[in-house]
Amino acid sequence: MKNILLFLTLLVTTSAFSQSIKYDGFILDGQKKPLEMANIMAVNTVTKAMDSYGITNDKGKFQLSLKSNSSYSIKISYLGMKSKEIVVITQTVNITENIVMDDVGIELEGVEIVREMPVSIKGDTIVYNADSFKSGTEKKLEDVLKKLPGVEVNADGQIEVEGKKVSKLMVEGKDFFDGDTKLGVKNIPADAIDKIQVLRNYNEIGALKGLGNDQDNVAMNIKLKKGKKDFWFGDVTAGVGVGELDSRYIINPKVFYYSPKYSINVITNFNNIGELPLTIQDYFKFTGGFRNMMGKGGSSFDVSSNDLGISLLRNNRAKEIETQFGAANFSYNVTKIWSLSGFGIISSATTDLETKSQTTILESGDQQKSDEQTHQKNNLGLLKLSSTYKPNSKFQFDYDVLTKLSKQDENSNLLRESIVNNATATENIFTNKKQDPTSINQNLSLYYTKNEKNIFAFEAQYLYQDENPFYNANLHSQPFDLSGYISGQDRNDLNQNRFVKTNKLDAKFDYYYMLTSKSNINVTIGNTYSYQNFNSHIFQILDDGTTNDLNAAENNNQVRYNFNDVFLGLHYKFLAGKFTFTPGVSVHSYAMENKQLGSGYAQNFVRVLPDFFALYQIKKAETLTYNFSLTNNFTDINQLASGYVLSNYSNLFQGNRFLENATSQVHSLRYFKYNMFNFENIFANATYTKKVNAVKTKSDFEGINQSSMPYNSNLADETFSAMGNYGRSFLKNYKASVNASLDWSKFNNIQNDSPFTTESFSQNYTVKAATNYKNLPNIEFGYTFLVNQYSGSTYYTDKPFAKLDYYFLERFSFVADYEFYHYYNKGKVIDNEYDFLNASLVYQKKDSKWEYRVSTTNLLNTKYLNDDSFSQFSTRVSQYTVQPRYIIFSMKYNL
Repeated sequence: MKNILLFLTLLVTTSAFSQSIKYDGFILDGQKKPLEMANIMAVNTVTKAMDSYGITNDKGKFQLSLKSNSSYSIKISYLGMKSKEIVVITQTVNITENIVMDDVGIELEGVEIVREMPVSIKGDTIVYNADSFKSGTEKKLEDVLKKLPGVEVNADGQIEVEGKKVSKLMVEGKDFFDGDTKLGVKNIPADAIDKIQVLRNYNEIGALKGLGNDQDNVAMNIKLKKGKKDFWFGDVTAGVGVGELDSRYIINPKVFYYSPKYSINVITNFNNIGELPLTIQDYFKFTGGFRNMMGKGGSSFDVSSNDLGISLLRNNRAKEIETQFGAANFSYNVTKIWSLSGFGIISSATTDLETKSQTTILESGDQQKSDEQTHQKNNLGLLKLSSTYKPNSKFQFDYDVLTKLSKQDENSNLLRESIVNNATATENIFTNKKQDPTSINQNLSLYYTKNEKNIFAFEAQYLYQDENPFYNANLHSQPFDLSGYISGQDRNDLNQNRFVKTNKLDAKFDYYYMLTSKSNINVTIGNTYSYQNFNSHIFQILDDGTTNDLNAAENNNQVRYNFNDVFLGLHYKFLAGKFTFTPGVSVHSYAMENKQLGSGYAQNFVRVLPDFFALYQIKKAETLTYNFSLTNNFTDINQLASGYVLSNYSNLFQGNRFLENATSQVHSLRYFKYNMFNFENIFANATYTKKVNAVKTKSDFEGINQSSMPYNSNLADETFSAMGNYGRSFLKNYKASVNASLDWSKFNNIQNDSPFTTESFSQNYTVKAATNYKNLPNIEFGYTFLVNQYSGSTYYTDKPFAKLDYYFLERFSFVADYEFYHYYNKGKVIDNEYDFLNASLVYQKKDSKWEYRVSTTNLLNTKYLNDDSFSQFSTRVSQYTVQPRYIIFSMKYNL
């Protein structure tokens, strides 16, 4: 296969270079000044096809690749000037020509030509013409996005543009499952997409755009083709197949409707081939699009989740997955000034995991080897409703409510081999985890523009969260010496009920005053109030089935915790030439009290916290930004509860009611450059964080059993992360990129009463290249090198990869992707190789509604994959059994 891919690459490359000539020059205005971002395209006068296109750089330079011995109509446009058209006849030599535009012209003509361009920029918006990047093998939005310059889609279905995550996905300007991009990426049909708009510096509140710093906000809007508007469209897929031992199936209907008045999207998926539309990981991070309203407040108070560590693995780390999924999204313009939108999602997944792992305690070197079989049942529900009332351009009232419901059950059977002081012990451990948490998050916002100088904003967010995790561990050894515990049982059956309730209200009022057209003052008055309850109880089930309640105070928790932060903030934003500065400061009054063990402990103090933002606009599409913030970090009730909590069968946690807040200073630097001349995109960022008085962990180990308590460290924690990417296009059909990311951290803890510092350093390097032809095979190939260093242990992964897609005979499309992994540690005590190959062949006549597909997953029938991870006290190397080879025959009907 490698020889075939190499042959195709050489054939395509040789063919392309041998038949083309270069046509370049400069586009100037009437005063002979260069025009940046002028559009130029070459239309073949015989075939009527657009053979090449380009956009001028900051010096007005353009460059096109044209066929030799051909006739072209060269069309040039620039908004505000009259479009121009000239004829060029090529021979076998390169052509250089300067083109002068007329200063006074008809803008509409320029707009029409811009719409035909594959890529155009207008202000903060990049517009991609989807058809210009399609080869015919694309089936969903994800396939199109991966071919756009400057756009990436990661393994979780998250869209990234210029290194920034897309926070909102819209279709025809209407939210598509607000708060996550995965459902749109995996389900919107590729043939329905006309334009893809990337909205940089995005602010969904028009009145606030430009008043703050929106440089990290990116949204994406999908424009549909004319035939997809005011009509139902979508598809219905049904397939059957075979696995190693049993049959496989997939049923996947999807329907969409868009009109100016309303929109409806319905997505369902029933399968046992490992397609997981919504993972547990997706569920917990699904915010419903709620804004980070306290992002510049100077305080960080995050409510942690009591999720018991139920596995958040992706579907490629599961032995078996069966899924039932349904989702609906709608928007409705009740009147011209009032609109409603929302979505509902229901997901049920049954998952089987098979994991082998080895955990090593860093200081002692004691080890635990385990072979674990896990069965999970996850029922997840999400419901969101949004209302926007905007009677005029001066006033807007928004309300959102997001409800999250889930019911999760996990049972594990684990064979553990403990190696302590060179002595080995083996036992079976059975665990059960259950939880059905509920959360309701409401958001209310009011925006009022009195006049061009005075703007007011009020935002409030209320969170109610109710969690009730239950944990059970049944093992032969006795891991902990708890008061009231009855020893000498054949099995040690430990159980814990936990109940955590949270009420949290954030509210702030902003006043913006425009001093000049290039400066404004922002005054903020805000408050964060949280009230939490934490109750827990440990009990023992004896061999005869009776219950032994461990009623000693240290085995139980009854905690109440109040947190209050009242603050006043002041920010001044001003533009000076190419620079934008936003210095700011906030003054906070904090009040905290936790009540437990028959007494209360309170803290009250005042802090002044500065922040600073600077932007250097080097060119229109080249920026350098710097951010600094000093933030007070506060823990929630989970770290304060002084009674014991079972983290797992070998980890007993006890909170510390006397914890103080940590203070972190964060410095971040970001560079970005986008050149439409050759689609060169460069972005890099670096972030350094230093946290003092950090909440750290004091742990005592008895062999591999750990007892932990948080404390405030007098040693600073430090982290540094950096990443960079360089990508560009070559000629018309080639693109390449190189990416590097580094993460370093240093943490301080106490292990067995001794100070203990750990460091980790992770490196990720990727280089890749791809072609994008209409009528030839397309190939993408690359190489990734990973290095993970954890306090003396180093793990490496070599990962070459390739993808081939080919649309041929106007009815067949073939797609195959291959990944090879070489996973090893320093010294090669661990040394594994494995690879994955997936392929599909699709048959569909032109303009036919029926599609027929045969697809295979894990064609090489690889049995497992490897991974490693690091905590501040241990390293872990894991091997996950993956799903076997599936061959699926499916039919799809396009509505």
